[in-house]
Amino acid sequence: MTEMITGSAGETGRAKRLKAATHEIHERLDKRIMATDLFASREIYGRFVLVQHAFHRDIDALYDSAALAEMLPDLAGRRRLPLIASDLEDLGLAVPADEAASALGVDADIPTALGWLYVAEGSNLGAAFLLKDAAKLDLGETFGARHLAPAPEGRGLAWRTFTAALDAVALSEAEEQRVVAGAVAAFARVHGLVETLMP
Repeated sequence: MTEMITGSAGETGRAKRLKAATHEIHERLDKRIMATDLFASREIYGRFVLVQHAFHRDIDALYDSAALAEMLPDLAGRRRLPLIASDLEDLGLAVPADEAASALGVDADIPTALGWLYVAEGSNLGAAFLLKDAAKLDLGETFGARHLAPAPEGRGLAWRTFTAALDAVALSEAEEQRVVAGAVAAFARVHGLVETLMP
């Protein structure tokens, strides 16, 4: 496993190595979320949107980073917090007030930030299935499930564009480890939010 994580980006690609390194924690999170019977009611789904809001509030400042924008195409256009806030309003839920502290931290370094953004972008890739199920609750891309909508260019292309840019960033071995640690921390953060907001 360590060999896979620390190999150069040219060997298998950073995104693929991240997928392998986070497979177990990602699987646990997916199973935990599915165990909530997410689309049994708008109330349960609303709690999930609150989870999304808290996570995207943590990473929202990253979308204003000039350093990250140089590495990742259309970074600002990938921001989803405003869409999530609109979904909460559609569902009749109050948008939580901003908290002073972010789980990511205001001084997060670039490799750590890349790990968190990998998790955020990956969740958007998987949102196709969630969007389809949201229709059971009469929710969709224009009401209540806006943040699950695909990018204008389509989910697949948006993901390939992101991962190509992620793979191209030159990092040292120590920085590679921080990318992985960032992705693991992001998955753990979402899992913690699910436990708190979707008991």
